[in-house]
Amino acid sequence: MNLPCIRLDYLKALTDDTGIIQHSKFSTQNRKEGYTTDDNARALIVATRCYSTDKHPAIQQIIDRYLSFIYYMQKKDGKLSNFLSYDRRIMDCLDSEDCTGRTIWACGTCVNSELDSNRRNLAKEIFDKALPCSFNFKSLRAIAYAILGLQQYLQAFPADKNIIPNAKVLADYLIDRYRITSFDSWNWFEDYVTYANARIPHALFAAYDFTKHQKYMDVGLESLEFLLKVQLIDGKFIPIGSNGWYLRGKKRALYDQQPIEAASTIEALDEALRLTKNRRYQETIKRVFEWFFGKNSMGVTVYDAKTGACYDGITVDGLNLNQGAESMISYLLARIKMENYL
Repeated sequence: MNLPCIRLDYLKALTDDTGIIQHSKFSTQNRKEGYTTDDNARALIVATRCYSTDKHPAIQQIIDRYLSFIYYMQKKDGKLSNFLSYDRRIMDCLDSEDCTGRTIWACGTCVNSELDSNRRNLAKEIFDKALPCSFNFKSLRAIAYAILGLQQYLQAFPADKNIIPNAKVLADYLIDRYRITSFDSWNWFEDYVTYANARIPHALFAAYDFTKHQKYMDVGLESLEFLLKVQLIDGKFIPIGSNGWYLRGKKRALYDQQPIEAASTIEALDEALRLTKNRRYQETIKRVFEWFFGKNSMGVTVYDAKTGACYDGITVDGLNLNQGAESMISYLLARIKMENYL
């Protein structure tokens, strides 16, 4: 397929002096909803990856905003608050494991990048402060994000002898959960399949990458195949819907389908392909990416090539016409990965 060029126009449009706005009303910033650390961490990953091929000052500027936002949201104990109102008030007193995990991943990506030493040093400081929190995580996705951050960090500091033991602790927790929950045809880590599902096998592939422990690869592949079996229907990618999810023994929800599922699946498949050389995964990557361009259960185009925005997903009535940060960032994560397959 002919892919549209990578565009950051809408990413920049949602970004102000504070960071990236969480939601939109159609294509206009919804300032009522404020900001999240989740989205700023994800946006930092996208911008940092783009910076590796385009050193434009505008990209460096938004990297500074995302990095500064994350630094502001980190507490003294290393954990991160997630929600910030438009008038810059922290809105949640509870710690968010997922946003702390995403921060570890984002800052690991910055550390392992072509950014200048000042920005990499700040990312490293945030990373070092947040990482100890990960060993108390209960959220499987937060653990997965932390492992992906450790993979990036190890590439920047291959002589650091603490990284692999730390990654093993986190990856073994995922394996333990899988062994407790998985049986018969239910090859999954929980009794339900919800959001950003493929990040968990993706993290196990990362753990295998720098430990070479076969159990991580085996469970990663088994769980990824389970997701593909559930979500590839009649040749189309149909992600688990958020309106009910997929509970063991129940029917899976078809809607609402969200771009985050396509992005996480593509990145997991890409890592599986890199490590196994199984060309079947390459064809599946292309099929999942086509979800953004009409090869989906509704036949609607989720990505707007004219504006660079991505709709918030597919509902039972068609497109969700809002175009928030998570959706657009998810598309960009997937599109950047597709550069490997042009």
